[in-house]
Amino acid sequence: MYSQKTEDIPKNSLTLTLKNTMKKNYTLLLALLFSLSLYAQDTFSIIAVDPATGEVGSAGASCVDGIGAFGGLIDIITDIIPGRGGVNSQAYVCIPNSNLASAIEQMEAGLSPDEIIDFLINNDNCGSQNFNPAFRQYGIADFDPEGNPRTAGFTGNLADDFKDDIQGATYSVQGNILLNETVLTNMENNFNTTEGSLADKLMAAMQGANFAGADMRCLDRGTSSTSAYLVVYQATDAPGSPTLRLNIEEVPFGEEPIDALQVLYDNVLSLQDNTLEDTVRIFPNPVSNQFQVVLPPSTFISTLEVFDVSGKRVYLQTQFTGLDSGELIDSSSFKKGVYFVRITGKKEIHTVKIIKQ
Repeated sequence: MYSQKTEDIPKNSLTLTLKNTMKKNYTLLLALLFSLSLYAQDTFSIIAVDPATGEVGSAGASCVDGIGAFGGLIDIITDIIPGRGGVNSQAYVCIPNSNLASAIEQMEAGLSPDEIIDFLINNDNCGSQNFNPAFRQYGIADFDPEGNPRTAGFTGNLADDFKDDIQGATYSVQGNILLNETVLTNMENNFNTTEGSLADKLMAAMQGANFAGADMRCLDRGTSSTSAYLVVYQATDAPGSPTLRLNIEEVPFGEEPIDALQVLYDNVLSLQDNTLEDTVRIFPNPVSNQFQVVLPPSTFISTLEVFDVSGKRVYLQTQFTGLDSGELIDSSSFKKGVYFVRITGKKEIHTVKIIKQ
């Protein structure tokens, strides 16, 4: 049986979590912690950036019994610095993942993806019995100081086969304990051939691995994995408060977590701005010293901008969330004339003409 978890939703983000309800106790948690620290591989994942939007995102899946007790994969194998980049750290990870924390520290310090990989190889600090960088696997994508994308990856020779990592200009795909190389090549092909947002491309990449045994440990179950996630940060998001956070903590035996992830993703799209043209309301119009922009509840848009007739932007607001009552925009400094309000959402841009009296 599933229960949808919506508590602790970060401000100005949409977080949906699906988890398998199960009885937990302290002894079980200790046993799982010991087991996962030694054996968790966190099998296939992708980390990517979008130079056009400044977004950074990650998605992945794994076949690990009991991982739902730790909230799934999302907080174990990936971390992102909004507007800068992100790291996926997997294969025999510690919980908490100390190598992931080290990688993010080095990214904050200004190291490039290649330099971060070198640092992690020379400074492995996982406290499990596998205290050896040859067990690890990493994927990194970021922006350099000029906003150009950079990527790097690493697969240690002691990670379990099949294992490999693939980099493109904006992404790194990596996996271990895979059925074969098709898992990674399918993910890469889907990412590269899908039109749309970074989130669309990440979801498509996950579907590329949606077949029995993508993680070999789930072959007998007839599924790819037991848990999956997808997260995307816009450049203006606060750390820990992504625009999109979808997390399938753990599914019952024989059910497919990537299918469940797709359902959550489709539900998000249906809730968000696919009908902005029909639902955006601005009043009064003509405007005087202020006006309201009204959107349906829970509609998230990345920016609200106002341009004059010459194309000069005279107003900018980010992380705007529409409310039934609307939100007041100060237009007292606008000169009389025609203006255009441009609303940028996840899947569309909608423009409304207003007149300042």
